[in-house]
Amino acid sequence: MATSATGQPQFIASTGGNRSFSNAPLIKNEDADQIVVPDKTSWKNLFAYIGPGFLVSIAYIDPGNFETDLQSGAQYKYELLWIILVASCAALIIQSLAANLGVVTGKHLAEHCRNEYPKVPNFILWVLAEIAIVACDIPEVIGTAFALNMLFKIPVWIGVLLTGFSTLILLALQQYGVRKLEFLIAFLVFTMAGCFFAELGYAKPEAKEVLHGLFVPQLKGNGATGLAISLLGAMVMPHNLFLHSALVLSRKIPRSVRSIKEACRFYMIESGFALAVAFLINVSVISNVLGSWSSKLFAIALLASGQSSTITGTYAGQYVMQGFLDLRLKPWLRNFLTRCLAIVPSLIVALIGGSAGAGQLIIIASMILSFELPFALVPLLKFTSSKVKMGMHANSIAITAITWIIGSLIMIINVYYLATSFIKFLFHGNLKLVEVVFLGIFGFSAMAVYLAGVAYLVLRKNKEASHLLALTTHENQHSTNESGNASLYSLPREDIASMQLPSRSGTVDID
Repeated sequence: MATSATGQPQFIASTGGNRSFSNAPLIKNEDADQIVVPDKTSWKNLFAYIGPGFLVSIAYIDPGNFETDLQSGAQYKYELLWIILVASCAALIIQSLAANLGVVTGKHLAEHCRNEYPKVPNFILWVLAEIAIVACDIPEVIGTAFALNMLFKIPVWIGVLLTGFSTLILLALQQYGVRKLEFLIAFLVFTMAGCFFAELGYAKPEAKEVLHGLFVPQLKGNGATGLAISLLGAMVMPHNLFLHSALVLSRKIPRSVRSIKEACRFYMIESGFALAVAFLINVSVISNVLGSWSSKLFAIALLASGQSSTITGTYAGQYVMQGFLDLRLKPWLRNFLTRCLAIVPSLIVALIGGSAGAGQLIIIASMILSFELPFALVPLLKFTSSKVKMGMHANSIAITAITWIIGSLIMIINVYYLATSFIKFLFHGNLKLVEVVFLGIFGFSAMAVYLAGVAYLVLRKNKEASHLLALTTHENQHSTNESGNASLYSLPREDIASMQLPSRSGTVDID
């Protein structure tokens, strides 16, 4: 069902760099490529929501995941599979919250941060988000270089340079629109799944050992803790929270209470399916380490992973920059800048340390992502648990408790590993007394700043209300008719849509 922009009342959202709300509609061009959700109750509506979950799932099966999976399997066999299971379940809950935030409020996470926090904290959060995106891009660069080496015997350092041309792939895709991009990403995901499931035929893992690793938690030694943190960092990525909350804004959703709840439910189902495929791929990678490999299949999967991750990373960077700073760059320029920042350290390490050094850099990048996660996760939990922002769609007490427990465990594990590793380095690193004192003061001061930053986000009360909630509160349900349908739609965000696809004639309608 297509509704013209002039034929229905329109939602109002903030435009421009200020924090006030103007009277401009979210989208003015009624010929823009739209994905319209029918204003009726039907399971077929699920097809209108399929897409964002697959783009988000790419972050869970990127080259960083593969490298940490490989090291986990090589060093500890199946012992850390339970981390993959726990991280996947936590990821589904967290990603669903990110989608809910966008659906209910009409703004994505980075925009909420800009509206909520003062300038200095907002700028720091932006810097941390950008660092996370670069840290995510490093495994994509190295993973693609590894794939080219396995397929065509190209040296890793030359492959690192060649990854810069992936910008051209992104440019070529943009002219076809968001729906075809989502289908392409889904195709790449299933390509990876097909390759790794075929690998299981070579590996023939022991089912009993796999099940024991999945359901019996164990961490043997500091090395296992470090790999566990890397697995968490590679699975639950901070930039993915910004990405998911923005991608859902590409849909045209009726603004009745029923339709909003339906959108949240279908996004969770879609994300669950995509993340289940990603989970099986990660388990396959760890299992395959212990059996025979078909290197060509692995290289094809790795190449598909690196290229698809480039696309989603570019969009995440664009949303982060637009949301925190109200600044937009052309996608090719955004991709070029991020890729340059990732190529430089990757190239240096590849030249000096070779393949082994490049693989270690992926682990370090994944650990950086894990340590940065609280600075995206805590604002998300605060915003989605707040009735000020989410109204009647705020998290229930049970969901709030579960998500805060997940976040707290991640932060506790991070701090524990950081503190124990640092103390071990100080006392067993053959350092002079002066160096121990200096590094001790610097290191523990940095940890204190880290904890203070997290505490600030946790303890600070939300102050900015979400004006879009006016149409989803109980006192405004008169806008729905007797059958529970609404005549009002939240139109796709013009700025979000323009970053995903160019304006094209025609309307996509899902019946």
